[in-house]
Amino acid sequence: MSRIGKKPVPVPSGVTANVEGQTVKVKGPKGALQVVVHDDVAVTMDKGSVTLVPRHETNRSRALWGTSRTLVANLVTGVTKGFEEKLEITGVGYRAAVQGKNLQLQLGYSHDVVFSIPEGIAIVTPKPTEITITGIDKQKVGQVAAEIRGFRAPEPYKGKGVKYVGEYIFRKEGKKK
Repeated sequence: MSRIGKKPVPVPSGVTANVEGQTVKVKGPKGALQVVVHDDVAVTMDKGSVTLVPRHETNRSRALWGTSRTLVANLVTGVTKGFEEKLEITGVGYRAAVQGKNLQLQLGYSHDVVFSIPEGIAIVTPKPTEITITGIDKQKVGQVAAEIRGFRAPEPYKGKGVKYVGEYIFRKEGKKK
């Protein structure tokens, strides 16, 4: 049994949730989101909470049960608090700046990397070596953070590159003479 799936998703005050078939729509102070839940999971709305139950006793439907519940919970969290991902840049001359709808990155290449900021995502650079990505869709925020990190992933010898705040970089010892 899914311990996560058993818990109903509470809908706080100021947030409205609608269940239409397999589509769950959530509207709150930060915006509106929706997700289509897999057919193996039944979704119902009752007493200010969204409840999910597997339709069949198969491994697949039980596996999708907890995942679907987490997707719905992420919608509620997104429209109330939002999601944030922080990146930090390490390296001499490596920096980032937001210019209009683009993120300008200098990452040691012969050219600047220009990343266009997608709709629904806000990027702020409090320092030239810090990037803060915020939005209401957890998947989109994580995807943007991963794409920016992918431009210059941290290398194991000096640790230069773009990494998540709090990420541990496994360091290697250099050549010995």
